[in-house]
Amino acid sequence: MNILILGSGGREHALAWKLAQSKKAGRIFIAPGNAGTGTAGTNLNIDPEDFASVKKAVADHRIGMVVVGPEAPLVGGIHDFFLEDEFLRNIPVIGPVRSAARLEGSKDFAKAFLTRHNIPTAKYKTFEKTNSFEVESFLRTLEPPYVIKADGLAAGKGVVILEKIEDALAETDAIINGKFGNAGLKVVIEQFLKGIELSVFIITDGKSYKLLPEAKDYKRVGEGDTGLNTGGMGAVSPVPFAGYDFIQKVKVRIIDPTIQGLRDEGIDYKGFIFFGLINVKGDPYVIEYNARLGDPESEAVIPRIKSDLFDLMEGVAKGDLEKRDLVIDDRYVTTVMLVSGGYPGHYEKGYEISGLGNTEQCILFHSGTKNAGNKVVTSGGRVMAVSSWGNTMNEALAGSYSNAASVSFRDMYYRKDIGFDL
Repeated sequence: MNILILGSGGREHALAWKLAQSKKAGRIFIAPGNAGTGTAGTNLNIDPEDFASVKKAVADHRIGMVVVGPEAPLVGGIHDFFLEDEFLRNIPVIGPVRSAARLEGSKDFAKAFLTRHNIPTAKYKTFEKTNSFEVESFLRTLEPPYVIKADGLAAGKGVVILEKIEDALAETDAIINGKFGNAGLKVVIEQFLKGIELSVFIITDGKSYKLLPEAKDYKRVGEGDTGLNTGGMGAVSPVPFAGYDFIQKVKVRIIDPTIQGLRDEGIDYKGFIFFGLINVKGDPYVIEYNARLGDPESEAVIPRIKSDLFDLMEGVAKGDLEKRDLVIDDRYVTTVMLVSGGYPGHYEKGYEISGLGNTEQCILFHSGTKNAGNKVVTSGGRVMAVSSWGNTMNEALAGSYSNAASVSFRDMYYRKDIGFDL
């Protein structure tokens, strides 16, 4: 069966790399892909949010399954587009329908869902222009710092944590008055939870689920978790503090009621769910849901899946996921992200990447790269993830860092302290 993967980042390269290993998979196509995905399949110059072009690619390349990497096409309703199209409706899409993708697409919907189903999360309240006069009184019921979130998708920039009530009021006002366009028509303000974060992932056919390896990622650009937020500077899997007892709490208190809640509300969810969690004194709380796999967590999680990932996706499509096998590698995988100097602010593109053939016993998952003639050049802020296995976290990190030092491009930067807090 030919497979089309939508997206262009490290997550999509990891998916393509893994799916290409399946004996059941035919040709792999990635739209639009990057220089790395082109080594695992065929790149197609298509915007994943241009559904008509996606349909044409499905027809042209006899695609039998579509795997959606990023959130925007899911929130935009690509799965619904397939279901409503006579030609496409029998082609399975791995990724939820629009009503289910609201778990990521609307923070207000997600918080209300969590509350309805008694799933542990921070105290919150949603505001829009009509009740914005109540913002200050609600903020005064909370201890600083204050967590301010634009309701919709804001390219990873819609969440801020502020120490001063004056700043929280100003930020809320700016969002409600158009800072993020339609994504900020509503603002969620919530209690700050103090603890250590991690990401937990499942794949589900809407009835049963398989628990994938957990990971911890590092969002801040600077060492010691300082500086601006990024799309992710690295990740570690497994997470040392997330032992059996903690993960059992996650399953019983969070995952099981999420799946049951979706079923109770008549929402047919097929695909991945990312649970952004925080460990508060040994108890898990939900910070956010995502309707897809994370990045860079995928570059640490997917290499730990020993079984056939296509077989699991086929189980989602056929509704018999419960019968499929999931085998996890016990070893650690760590990933270190190589980024363009200046990221997440202004950075230059088009620099040649050298040393790609000098790495050993690791995988380079490309993110912001493209081919330029016979060269591979930078084309984004997060350029490449260096993923390595190890029997311990430090052994895996040693592999990631020694291989990161073998690759170079102008103004290259990476954090040298991934896993420092574990």
